[in-house]
Amino acid sequence: MSSIASKTYESTTPKKVAFLGLGVMGFPMAGHLARAGHSVTVYNRSAAKAQAWVAEFGGAAKPTPREAAAGADIVFCCVGNDNDLRSVALGADGAFAGMAPGALFVDHTTASADVARELYGAARNLGLAFVDAPVSGGQAGAQNGALTVMCGGDATAFDAVKPAAMAFSRAFTLMGESGAGQLTKMVNQICIAGLVQGLSEAIAFGQKAGLDMNQVLEVIGKGAAQSWQLDNRGKTMVADKFDFGFAVDWMRKDLGLVLDEAKRNGARLPVTALVDQFYADVQAMGGNRLDTSSLIKRLK
Repeated sequence: MSSIASKTYESTTPKKVAFLGLGVMGFPMAGHLARAGHSVTVYNRSAAKAQAWVAEFGGAAKPTPREAAAGADIVFCCVGNDNDLRSVALGADGAFAGMAPGALFVDHTTASADVARELYGAARNLGLAFVDAPVSGGQAGAQNGALTVMCGGDATAFDAVKPAAMAFSRAFTLMGESGAGQLTKMVNQICIAGLVQGLSEAIAFGQKAGLDMNQVLEVIGKGAAQSWQLDNRGKTMVADKFDFGFAVDWMRKDLGLVLDEAKRNGARLPVTALVDQFYADVQAMGGNRLDTSSLIKRLK
């Protein structure tokens, strides 16, 4: 069985692309690029994962980012954090060293706006283009080829990348100059943090009150309380199921980026800071790899 859902791809000129990082997001994203007709070369820190990807989708795997990026029109990347991103982009074995002038590097990592601007500058000095392009939609969005992608960078680079990137995207939007994609993703995570805590408190309250919470969610989901979190995580929270989706460890990393940026720009985020500490409580309970909706466990 394929690790990605079937999808009708828009007709586009086949490109030679590389994909660096084959985690829960990158593996299916690279798969959609291959299924859409692009020639894909992959790199992953653990070579076994890269070989598994080639076994499923074809293409090729290379032992370093530099070798994977050699000759590519576009290099896509989805790794863990700022330092992971620097390690695959920079240095003697980094992708930038293997890319030809005019090639494009598109980073889907949720990272800092600072590292996006840093790599944008480093790329430009080498005659390359860099687009920061964090995603929303989670593992299911990646598997279904239906991610929402928020981009920062130059319009010409964005326009050149978009046709290929639509293989794994539902929406692919330029938000502004370098770093704007990462800042938009931070806004996204602020919204999610508050929503999940509100939903956790609501469900815990309803359960204490003796209500049939599945019925309650059906009713309030047709009114002003409706949200993606309610529709997709409400009933699993009622059922005490958290073995899927976006892990608490990843959310804490993202909220750390948000709170660091808020210190710089002066934004006041009292609820976000509080929910970040609630997620620390879930980690202390051993919930590091549970879905973000596991916030409700603090209230049980």
